[in-house]
Amino acid sequence: MKFQKLFCDDNGESHWEDVDIMLEERSFAPPAQKIEVSEPEQVKRTMFLRLRSGWNEQIHPTPVMQKLVCLAGTVRVTASDNEFRDIGPGDVWHMEDKRGKGHHTVVTSTEDFEALIIQYE
Repeated sequence: MKFQKLFCDDNGESHWEDVDIMLEERSFAPPAQKIEVSEPEQVKRTMFLRLRSGWNEQIHPTPVMQKLVCLAGTVRVTASDNEFRDIGPGDVWHMEDKRGKGHHTVVTSTEDFEALIIQYE
């Protein structure tokens, strides 16, 4: 498993990075048998969002460190260094570009984009 991380360097440019998720076999719900699971992460809140088909936002940084899990639809997210990623169903996007130039997001699917947001701060 992996997620796509968008971060900001010391010069204010945002960049993409693929991050592997480390899993370890352990007892998650005793007495059930062991499963592969990652280390837990402390979160502040979760919410759902919808971006209507055709939605197109100006370049902006993320307001807080957060993960987005795409449930439906597709967006194209372009970092300030011009590298883009298409985020679709099942993709996980981790946002850390809280300062600097940020990123541009546009809904590219004919259907609305729906996602779960997990905020860390």
